[in-house]
Amino acid sequence: MKAAIRTQYGSPDVLTIQEVAQPQPKNHEILVRVQATTVNRTDCGILSGQPAIIRLFTGLVKPKLATTGTDFAGEVQVVGKNVSRFKVGDKVWGFNDNGLSSHAEYLTIAEDQPIAIIPKGITYEQAAASAEGAHYAYNFINKVDLRAESKVMLNGATGAIGSAALQFLKHVGAHVTATANTRNIDLIKSLGADRVIDYEREDFTQDDDTYDFVFDAVGKSTFSQCKPLLKPKGVYISSESGPGAQNPFLALFTPIMGGKRVKFPVPLNIPRSLDFTSELIEANKFRPIIDRTYSLDQIQEAFHYVSSGQKTGSVIISLGHD
Repeated sequence: MKAAIRTQYGSPDVLTIQEVAQPQPKNHEILVRVQATTVNRTDCGILSGQPAIIRLFTGLVKPKLATTGTDFAGEVQVVGKNVSRFKVGDKVWGFNDNGLSSHAEYLTIAEDQPIAIIPKGITYEQAAASAEGAHYAYNFINKVDLRAESKVMLNGATGAIGSAALQFLKHVGAHVTATANTRNIDLIKSLGADRVIDYEREDFTQDDDTYDFVFDAVGKSTFSQCKPLLKPKGVYISSESGPGAQNPFLALFTPIMGGKRVKFPVPLNIPRSLDFTSELIEANKFRPIIDRTYSLDQIQEAFHYVSSGQKTGSVIISLGHD
């Protein structure tokens, strides 16, 4: 089978497409024929080994997994003799931020890992695009007490995390001001934003309004920059640790001080994220945004594009089986 292989951390140029042996499932595993996967921010971090803390999970000196990829959507081909949750022919999707070796035509995965049946009415590509970004977005909203009257500033609404967060926030009835680039303003409005700030023309941190929450889905701001935007008990959450890796520490100390505070969105419980997203998909309250689609042979090009920070929503790798 074809798979994207690398033997060291580095740029997308360390990746090559190679013919490797098809994996064989163990008694507690299933074999999945991958139909679609994505290249996302998590994949870029695992490929480069940056920030360095990621190597505690993916390999200190060299990658534990030769094949990249953290999410997938596909069809079960073989089930191990001890598997009870899935059967041959099931359409499944899954995500693991430590890596799944899903940039390949086939993968094996234990049935107790974060995988689920694909929600009805969506394609493999849409399912793959509903995993990584939605998982991190869900771990924004579950860290705070969101109410229908909550006012939220959402920075970076055009990415996979941001576009999912916007839809999740509107699901609970929050009032959302979102930032977007000029070409995506109409898209962000269509996803429910109450107000859109064009970040190519305005600095959202200079906004005159105040908010219960500031969510930075692209990690390009700091607590100090956003503090004037927060109400007296407001909360700041960023998808990144900050330029000085300060956000996890601020999350520990600012609650002690009282007033405005930082929370760090530790992304736990992937199965719950998949379940939550599935519920909204089936209720027609969430739709993933897909920027563009590449073949597996174009994996380097896909990584370069995602690394540029210019993508809207998700970038798909289609395996082209169907």
